[in-house]
Amino acid sequence: MPTSLTQEILAQLPGDVLRGLRHTDEILKSIRENNAPIPTVVKESKENLGDVDWDVIICGGTLGILIGCALAVRGWRVALLERGILRGREQEWNISRQELAVFLHLNLLTEQELERAIATQYNPARVGFHNGTEVWVENVLNIGVDPVYLLETLKIKFLAAGGHLLENTPFCEAVIHPDGVIVNNQFKAKLLIDAMGHFSPIIKQARQGKKPDALCLVVGSCAQGFTENSSGDLLFSFTPLQNQCQYFWEAFPARDGRTTYLFTYLDAHPQRLSLEDLFEEYLRLLPKYQSRELHQLKFQRALFGFFPSYRESPLKTPWNRILPMGDSSGNQSPLSFGGFGAMVRHLKRLTLGVEEALQTNQLSAKSLALLQPYQPSLSVTWLFQKAMSVGVNQNISPAQINQLLSAVFLQMQQLGEPVLKPFLQDVVQFSALTQTLIKTGLSHPGLIAKIIPQVGLGNLLDWMVHYSNLGIYSALFNLSPGLESWMKNQPSSQQYYWHRLIDAWKYGSGSDYEL
Repeated sequence: MPTSLTQEILAQLPGDVLRGLRHTDEILKSIRENNAPIPTVVKESKENLGDVDWDVIICGGTLGILIGCALAVRGWRVALLERGILRGREQEWNISRQELAVFLHLNLLTEQELERAIATQYNPARVGFHNGTEVWVENVLNIGVDPVYLLETLKIKFLAAGGHLLENTPFCEAVIHPDGVIVNNQFKAKLLIDAMGHFSPIIKQARQGKKPDALCLVVGSCAQGFTENSSGDLLFSFTPLQNQCQYFWEAFPARDGRTTYLFTYLDAHPQRLSLEDLFEEYLRLLPKYQSRELHQLKFQRALFGFFPSYRESPLKTPWNRILPMGDSSGNQSPLSFGGFGAMVRHLKRLTLGVEEALQTNQLSAKSLALLQPYQPSLSVTWLFQKAMSVGVNQNISPAQINQLLSAVFLQMQQLGEPVLKPFLQDVVQFSALTQTLIKTGLSHPGLIAKIIPQVGLGNLLDWMVHYSNLGIYSALFNLSPGLESWMKNQPSSQQYYWHRLIDAWKYGSGSDYEL
């Protein structure tokens, strides 16, 4: 059997990368075939636990250290469980600079530490589609944060603030008592935060084997040998539909080369292509994308993964004293992959919310669900995901998705940065969305008509509910300042509920974003 491009390239890298890719494909296959076992790791007891050692136990350190450090520096007793050694990956996390200000606001980093955490910066970034529009933007997801430095710095601050780090300590089970939760039959706390990501056993149990409503498959690499290029791509396509997938590309400079990704949105049908198939497509098309032959490149590392999305997001767990956070909660749109941006965006809201929940003992499932509320700004993006994908047996024009996106982004470019920039950072706002819909509908009525059978009438009607709610949430948040003086006179437990409601209006309308 001839060696594939994937086998050839991955063999150049240290470690058994091909084995890792195929192991990830096995997990993907079990999800598509819906035969993954459902764990039972959360149990309940009617007996009181008594004294607890910690206010909060966090399981999952890679992103859990963010909320863990934020709570520890505010004086809470926090223990962090990490199944391995808490260390960031080599590949940078991309984000926009204004989003990093939360690290200063929460006293997690000094200005000097924040600057040192920035490994790369680039400008401008391109959005472009096959035979269509090219849009260039500045200062959007153009900062590459060094995860190794960031996590090591936060780890030091966490420990200095009295946090307790338990490395090489995987989560095994949690037993919920009326007055606390005990983890691994050893660690007792008032609250358990699940930051173990998409494949958390707690979340698997909570979802009870439900198949994802959509998947985003991502493959890529960091390599040296490209032509010098200080710009990047946020969303780029140069091919029509292939393998019932629309391929999208992303690229940006990294410290040790240039990172390029190929990603695609699809459903969880068992007949869909595997990650190894997609990696083969990536290597086949990379020379055309970057005008460089594979033999001219020196590959530093390979990148691959898949990200499940559920319409029922953010997830509300059925248990008291457990709060999913980050990727565990599904608190990002089906268009985005990687939870760093979503975690940072909600970090201040979640830190203050968890603190208030602990202060007022609002730790029931119902109370904690208010910290992961319904967000119309999140739910409306499901229709966009449907419009950027095609069913496994669906028949549409190979150019249709490119034509639609080209038309939409042309209108957003004409409407200006207040419309374009939030959307590129996964923030949907009612005014910007309404302007874009009207302008695109008037300019390309035929194209819009083609989308209805592609996405389905039921999905369109469902979307209209979320779109209406987006407008309602925007109006409610604009009225919310008038409630503040009234709220101060309410009991603290009632204030908790009102603060969560205002947060839901703010984030659910995209009003947390400022240009």
